[in-house]
Parts: sequence; C-alpha cells; structure tokens
Amino acid sequence: MTKTVYISIGNSDDKLSQADWSTFVQSVDDAIGSVTYYAGTARHGRWHSWAGDPWQNACWCIEVSIDMAHLLSGLKAELAGLAKHYHQDSIAWAEAVTEFIGGSDA
Repeated sequence: MTKTVYISIGNSDDKLSQADWSTFVQSVDDAIGSVTYYAGTARHGRWHSWAGDPWQNACWCIEVSIDMAHLLSGLKAELAGLAKHYHQDSIAWAEAVTEFIGGSDA
C-alpha cells in the first residue's frame, strides 16, 4: 500500500525575483529528494510552468509506502520552513487516491 502526494509551489504574486524563485524551486526539490532517497519511496515527476507564462509554478509527485509514511511529517515541516524562509503564504500538499483503470485482459 502506498500514498501518492502532489506538492505545488507558485510565484504568481511576484514576491520572488527570478533568482529567488530558482533557489526556492531547488530548495523544495532538495527537500523532496531527501525523502525519495529512501527505499519504499519514489519521485514520479517534476513539472513547472513554461518560461513564457505570466506566472511561475512547479509541481512534484511522490509515492511513499505506508511503511515509510513517517517521513511525510518531516517533509511537511521542512516545506513549511521553506515557505516561511521564502515569504510564501503556503505550499500546496495534495494526497491522491489513485485508481488504476485497466485497458487489457491481462
């Protein structure tokens, strides 16, 4: 059994300069990497807005086995610290219920 989590950040209010945004994205990526380093976890993807969009955002998807779910509370605390450090109101955290829809008879 696993838990799928989506983590999203943004800079649509332009609080961050480009250099600060870049550092914020890297800091969040490093925090997520510190969790997905462990067995029983996986990073499924990292996405970001197109450079020409009028606002900036980034999203990560991670999967954590129930046995390793204790890592998530530490990650949440680290992300809250990063939000504060970078003067952000919040970081979005969404836990998904994943359903696999089959397309074959296998």
